Amino acid sequence: MKKTLVALAAFGLMSAAFAQSSAPAAVSAPAMQPAALAPAPTKREARVEERIKQLHSSLKITAQQEDQWSKFADVMRDNAHNMGDLYRQRVERRDTMSALDDMKQYAQITQTDAEGTKRLVDAFEPLYTSLSPEQKKLSDTAFRQGGPGKGRHAHPPRKPHASNADAASATKP
Repeated sequence: MKKTLVALAAFGLMSAAFAQSSAPAAVSAPAMQPAALAPAPTKREARVEERIKQLHSSLKITAQQEDQWSKFADVMRDNAHNMGDLYRQRVERRDTMSALDDMKQYAQITQTDAEGTKRLVDAFEPLYTSLSPEQKKLSDTAFRQGGPGKGRHAHPPRKPHASNADAASATKP
């Protein structure tokens, strides 16, 4: 159970990093309220907003691209909010969940993440097609390398494959 929770937490952070994948759809709504009534943003919301700001700047989004950018950013916020809610529920119930409940909630989390990723792709496609060749290169690099926290699609450098004999001997004591 502990390993599963750690794995889920890591998965959530990776999701949060891309969308910075895990914060709020509600960030837009409080922005319309007077500042005194708006709730303070959570750390997750702040990370998502920072990722959105960082991507907007690094991709050099133009005024003509703002509409597509806003839709993409809203999906990032919504995905993060949804995942945050699921992780909060998981933490609240962790001491009372059966193994079956644990597996069902994990399935719900992974399904929600997959659906969120699909929505993110759907929102990103029109934005990406509107980018200049320079912006596309910047985008390709930004999503390949990740931003702060190394996004979901960032991977450590690959090591060269060892020969089968080397690999076999490396795995045996």
